[in-house]
Amino acid sequence: MSTKFERTLVTSALPYANGHIHLGHLAGAYLPADIYVRYKRLRGKKVLYICGSDEYGVPITLTALKEGISPQDVIDRYHAANAESFARFGMSFDVYGRTSWPLHVDTTQAFFQALGQGGHIDQQEMELWHSEASDRFLPDRYVKGTCPKCGYADANGDECENCGAQYAAHELIDPRANIPGDSSTPALRKSAHWFLRLQDFTDRLRAWLDGHPEWRANVKGIAGGWVSELHARCITRDTDWGVPIPIDDPIAQGKRIYVWFDAPIGYVTNTRQWGIDKGLGDDAWQPWWKDNATRLIHFIGKDNVPFHAVIFPAMLMGQDGYILPDQVVGNEYLNVVNRETGVAEKGSKSKGNMISVRWFLERFSQDAARYYLAAIMPESRDAAFDWDEFRNRYNGELCDVVGNFVHRSLTMTVKNFDGKVPEPGALDADDQALLDSLPVQLDGVAEALEEFRFRLSLERFIEIGRKANQYFDAKAPWTTRKTDLVRTATTLYVCCQVVRTLCTAMAPFLPAGAEKLAGILNIALPNNGPDGGDDIWTAAKALLSAGAPLNTPEVLFPKLDPDYIAALAEEHRAGKAH
Repeated sequence: MSTKFERTLVTSALPYANGHIHLGHLAGAYLPADIYVRYKRLRGKKVLYICGSDEYGVPITLTALKEGISPQDVIDRYHAANAESFARFGMSFDVYGRTSWPLHVDTTQAFFQALGQGGHIDQQEMELWHSEASDRFLPDRYVKGTCPKCGYADANGDECENCGAQYAAHELIDPRANIPGDSSTPALRKSAHWFLRLQDFTDRLRAWLDGHPEWRANVKGIAGGWVSELHARCITRDTDWGVPIPIDDPIAQGKRIYVWFDAPIGYVTNTRQWGIDKGLGDDAWQPWWKDNATRLIHFIGKDNVPFHAVIFPAMLMGQDGYILPDQVVGNEYLNVVNRETGVAEKGSKSKGNMISVRWFLERFSQDAARYYLAAIMPESRDAAFDWDEFRNRYNGELCDVVGNFVHRSLTMTVKNFDGKVPEPGALDADDQALLDSLPVQLDGVAEALEEFRFRLSLERFIEIGRKANQYFDAKAPWTTRKTDLVRTATTLYVCCQVVRTLCTAMAPFLPAGAEKLAGILNIALPNNGPDGGDDIWTAAKALLSAGAPLNTPEVLFPKLDPDYIAALAEEHRAGKAH
């Protein structure tokens, strides 16, 4: 990363307020961002982490129609539920905002107007499905039919959930209205809408993408494909739910700016609202979005690559003075292993195989959830949640390697040395080698995090524990305690230094476990705010002083019972993990 950056603005894709977030969401866009943000804060860097609910769009109004409630009722329900799930998972957002905030109208309309004044928005007529029975146009989810690409019989009006294809409305085969009380056959009618001329930004987008060879191959590949064939894209819909179109034209009545245009602008809105709520003034957001010393990083799932690596950057290019993303971290999908067939399947509400975050965290600790999802994070290929692997990796790695070392080291120390870090005797070659390796290993964890290689970083954290266990077993302090207390003190002194390193290294991944361990060690792990602070990560390379007090150890990571896992896996198989 270039040293030109003074601050880092991190965003995670805004989850849609139309359902409960599931583990696939966490593994894709939220856990990696939170790990990165927590690490940068430990380094004392200036970091602002922005997220919030995406609250406009047709699926929300369709849910409201089906349930006989208002769209506001829908978004209020899911915004609150998802905010609670994120909090229980340990997400460290500086703000978790809403695109239904009044301020978002101002931000979105300003983007629209700037693009219009630059000549990048046109009005065009397009053919859309119209229901005579309901006397309304049928955008997106309001119409179903057969996919023209794969033949899937329950495809949406503009894209197919089965194969991912996107198509024009007139290409849908055997269309039918998808509104409660209306399944009639619609007809095509012309409707005037506003289009963003993405093709105007082709050269700038290509040059910008070419300037980032370090990006992941999936992001570069998807974005490059889009940039090679850009065309005008409709940014309005026939609906009354959304941001009003800021144009004095009767045609704009009954239409709204479409969700894919306004959602990423929510990052700006939420940054503005954060500054206001913190009492920092109306302009506090500007250094984060309009200063080239700010590094903007998006964390997303790969389905959001076109929006964050092509469309939103084009929208930013059409504004005055906005920075562009310096990194777009796109993860692949997290699938779910079918226990009966052993085959990884795509998560689907209809199949009932999705695992909601709220359900999972009612049954497992935050540490267990974060550890396994980080261990299988789909960085370069799709990954799969597997109940047996979840138990085996959590028990076999986090519990047996790290947790076991920490517990036996501290328990023996507190019991035999008056609850204090022992005074060491002369260090032998093994002692010195392990102590010398600790800052190097901590640097290895940091290096992988800087490169957004979260699985590798977690592996390096576990490897610290593996080497420490080998040292502990070789020195056998349970034996030397009876014959050579100085040797035992030296061994446990070294082990206490390893525990301190493990505490710092685990903090980005397992904040709850790290906080508990820091309390036992009587050390501070402050969560620096957006203004930065001390470099806690580097300070952790200093050794704990002999005589430093320790509190009574406790088990950091209790093991998972196989029968308990089997019962919950069966509950999930029955479609109840929601």
